[in-house]
Amino acid sequence: MLPRHLRAACAAAAAAGALLVAGLSGSASAQPAASPAPPTAARTLRSDAPPPALLGALRRDLGLNRGQAERRLANEAEAGATAGRLGAALGADFAGAWVRGAESGTLTVATTDPADVPAIRARGARAVVVDHSLAALDAAKARVDRAAAHRATADTPVWYVDVPTNTLVVEAIRPDAARSLLAAAHVDAALARTVKSAERPRPLYDLRGGDAYYIGSGSRCSIGFPVTRGAQQGFVTAGHCGRAGATTTGSNRVAQGTFQASVFPGNDMAWVAAGSNWTATPNVNGAAAQVAGSVQAPVGSSVCRSGSTTGWHCGTVQQLNTSVTYQEGTVSGVTRTSVCAEPGDSGGSFISGSQAQGVTSGGSGNCTSGGTTYFQPVNPILQSYGLTLTTTGTGPEDPEDPGDPGGTWAAGTVYQAGDTVTYGGAAYRCLQGHQAQTGWEPANAPALWQRL
Repeated sequence: MLPRHLRAACAAAAAAGALLVAGLSGSASAQPAASPAPPTAARTLRSDAPPPALLGALRRDLGLNRGQAERRLANEAEAGATAGRLGAALGADFAGAWVRGAESGTLTVATTDPADVPAIRARGARAVVVDHSLAALDAAKARVDRAAAHRATADTPVWYVDVPTNTLVVEAIRPDAARSLLAAAHVDAALARTVKSAERPRPLYDLRGGDAYYIGSGSRCSIGFPVTRGAQQGFVTAGHCGRAGATTTGSNRVAQGTFQASVFPGNDMAWVAAGSNWTATPNVNGAAAQVAGSVQAPVGSSVCRSGSTTGWHCGTVQQLNTSVTYQEGTVSGVTRTSVCAEPGDSGGSFISGSQAQGVTSGGSGNCTSGGTTYFQPVNPILQSYGLTLTTTGTGPEDPEDPGDPGGTWAAGTVYQAGDTVTYGGAAYRCLQGHQAQTGWEPANAPALWQRL
């Protein structure tokens, strides 16, 4: 039997498809000439037809022309699929992945084992060999999260796993506070890096009123993404915007709904059940037919935010699985971005291409001087409350009804990378976290599922 690394390299080389314009390999295995080509990741995720509002914000905030913005979105979709396949193939060696370049044309995949380099390069990605696996860094961050629950962290307000530097980063107002936190968490100094920062994040809500939705007598936040729970329609938003039982009115001051559940701090998630005169749509900020799913974007990807105070603004995903301390307490599992935001934008939509990413939590700075904003990922909200994201409908290929192929895969389920299911008599491994929907069955979505 071939050694594991050689088998992985051979399998990756055999499966690498045609290169995209910027050099990233395709997301599916090569097919016989007589078979139709499988859908690209960009087509599956509908990143090949971005709405004008999103393209305009990308052009303004990232300095791109229209062609660059379109190519960037397509490349990021392909990069996520490629990184997912490599993460599954490398297993415990995997140390994260990220994209770089104006058009996200370079995908870098890190590993702790030099023997993995050929397999990474065979997929069209750049390979780097590092000291620490992603699992080791995530475990160190989890120890910091536990230590932070029993101590004040106002002077160490942010910590996260930074995959490009292969370290656990603690941002600190006072470096000695970071050293104390790391010591309390028993984190090896070789794993961690302290960054001096004056950032003091805060939740992005206000008490002045505005034009999004209002809670109780007047505080204002922004709708995240419309959802359903059975026949009930509603939307997800930030937990700090309101507690369970709080009533809401729309921007038109018409009675809208009631908070059904809310968590803050710890997480920053909530959902509101709307009255019968409100209809859930897949639109964000008036851009019709925009939200097609909830596939998580990789580090370095472009991401845009819509909020009731500042409208559309874009930036990049900087770190996943971040912990941030607000005055009210610490929130874990959020994503750190370079997008700006201001009070009243809280709860609003974060989207990458056509894929919902999360709801605005908090941050620092503003949209005049720039800032950092954190969002609560949407998939954990959907999973926690049994919600279904409102999307444009079935997958891009609109396959014919296959009947009941049998298996454990189910539309509406939130799957994480590494989860396994059966479908149509075959086993599949999830490559990228997402909420399953009709049209994204494992056999139809090679960007999301790998047949075992």
